Amino acid sequence: MKAIKSILILLLTFFSTQAFCQYTDVINSNRPGVSRSAFSVGTNVAQFEVGPYIIEEERTPAIGYKVSGFGADFAVRYGLLWEQLELNFEGNYQSDNKSYFSNLDNKDRRSNFKYLTLGAKYLVYDPYKNAEDDKPNLYSWKANHTFKWKSLIPAIAVYAGANFDTPDNPYTADAIEGFSPKVMIATQNNFSGGWVFVMNFIKDRIGTDQSDFSYILTLTHSFSPQWVVFGETQGIQSDYYADNLFRFGGAYLWGKDFQLDTALTFNTKDTPSVFSVNFGMSYRLDFHKDKEIDNGNTIEETSKRSGKKKKKGSKKDAKESTKKPKRDAIDFED
Repeated sequence: MKAIKSILILLLTFFSTQAFCQYTDVINSNRPGVSRSAFSVGTNVAQFEVGPYIIEEERTPAIGYKVSGFGADFAVRYGLLWEQLELNFEGNYQSDNKSYFSNLDNKDRRSNFKYLTLGAKYLVYDPYKNAEDDKPNLYSWKANHTFKWKSLIPAIAVYAGANFDTPDNPYTADAIEGFSPKVMIATQNNFSGGWVFVMNFIKDRIGTDQSDFSYILTLTHSFSPQWVVFGETQGIQSDYYADNLFRFGGAYLWGKDFQLDTALTFNTKDTPSVFSVNFGMSYRLDFHKDKEIDNGNTIEETSKRSGKKKKKGSKKDAKESTKKPKRDAIDFED
């Protein structure tokens, strides 16, 4: 619990920083990969992400078995109070049959949540907040397309959450139940040419017998405003489970608030081998409104200032009207 308390203190510290907008005109989904972007969805934006999948696992050494089933992962994301803050609720539900090669008639029918997590993510550093100052060079194509070293500085977000595991869950280690902390650091680099690189470093189920450490590296490239492809690697290490997974896929922007995606997941070992295909979608309800900056130029303030000037001017005009009128030079000539 000390780790999660430290993260919460860190979040509260950064809440006092000046806000800057992370909202985008089109939906920005974490799908089709499993990594998490450093940026939030934007204040007053509710976003829903879901992806049903089919999965096949097979373990050949020692006690061999085969798993065949389906499932769905989902996420609900909401931008609250600050542009940097995002609340999210995530989960993965799976149902499958596990059969053993020694007795194919003996099948274990399993179903449960592989994880169910409620958490908050906060962007602590954004190198792109003053991107409007980096204007294109109108006289040099080379200058606009040359690699910029400052693009290596990533946006950084921190995450703190809590898992909930039900008793006798077939997808977790024995005696894993109840609540456990989860923390993460997420970084994101936005390179020119439509390339985005995301890194996640995660410590999950802290303090339990299944305290996983994992990393996720995701590279995304957009060929057009509608089409995106990605490649991803995920490493998982714990006493209960260890693996290196690879994912490839793409996404299509159907509309500014709706995205479709698909991906393949596999590994290169046989303890067990993993192969999965998923099809997903993301949709957002956009109630975002940009905050107006009060610089004293409201209609009321403008009217007040205009009224004062007019009043002063009226006194001056009245004083001048008591003087004798001056004759123009042309009058003298007459």
